[in-house]
Amino acid sequence: MKRVILFLATNLAVMLVMSVVLSLLGVNRYLGASGINMSSLMVFSLVVGFTGAIFSLLISKPMAKWSTGARVIESAGSSTELWLLSTVQKLAERAGIAMPEVAIYDGEPNAFATGAFKNSALVAVSTGLIESMTKEEIEAVLGHEVSHIANGDMVTMTLIQGVVNTFVVFLARVVGFLIDKALFRRDLDERPGMGYMVTVFVCEIVFGIVASMIVAWFSRQREFRADAGSARLLGSGQPMIHALARLGGMEPGELPKSMAAAGITDKAGFAELFSTHPSMQERIAALRGVQ
Repeated sequence: MKRVILFLATNLAVMLVMSVVLSLLGVNRYLGASGINMSSLMVFSLVVGFTGAIFSLLISKPMAKWSTGARVIESAGSSTELWLLSTVQKLAERAGIAMPEVAIYDGEPNAFATGAFKNSALVAVSTGLIESMTKEEIEAVLGHEVSHIANGDMVTMTLIQGVVNTFVVFLARVVGFLIDKALFRRDLDERPGMGYMVTVFVCEIVFGIVASMIVAWFSRQREFRADAGSARLLGSGQPMIHALARLGGMEPGELPKSMAAAGITDKAGFAELFSTHPSMQERIAALRGVQ
């Protein structure tokens, strides 16, 4: 709850600062005279920016199960399943969170954690990861995912996405209105025309690209923290280093696009700025630096 309040307060504070800056520059006054209600636009931007992000978080667990075909282990049907349950239970207790659901899904080596709440989360591992890694390496991966849950990373990423969405919606409409008035010189009582709609569309694409880079940067930082969290839970960084080294030599199992950032590994983006995960070399170097 503290994390939610902090991010909401930060978002509102930045919006307030932006309003003050626009007022000092005269933009606020001009937009007001031209028919834009800044307060209404800010509220609209907040609602649009956060609605989709929060809704996605709330349905993240059932969507993850459905999209990957993950089977939750209700009662262990094999020694492997029993070991997975007991290992996650041990790690969850060390991290101070409730036991998450544990699931297995068919696919190449990967694992993920998801869920809207720390004490009602899901940890899933692929059959490819179980078959290709040692128990120590799998335990390190599970520690990484449990650390994501304990750190509240799913909520953090949702709130960051909501914040950047809010600014994309807000700034795109402000720029669209200014350009529409400047280029088409409409009377103050005229409604925004085609210039406004085209500009908003283009600005949402451009600002959305910048927003994606910001979200990807935060995602990379949380991967470093989760790697370090795994080292703390296991008492050593070596198992996670070995796990990352092994994963670095494999083709990562592809997750649905909406869940790519949640995986232990992911294919690099066409540019590092858009990658949700740091390179394995960077992650290993970071772990060696904290030992």
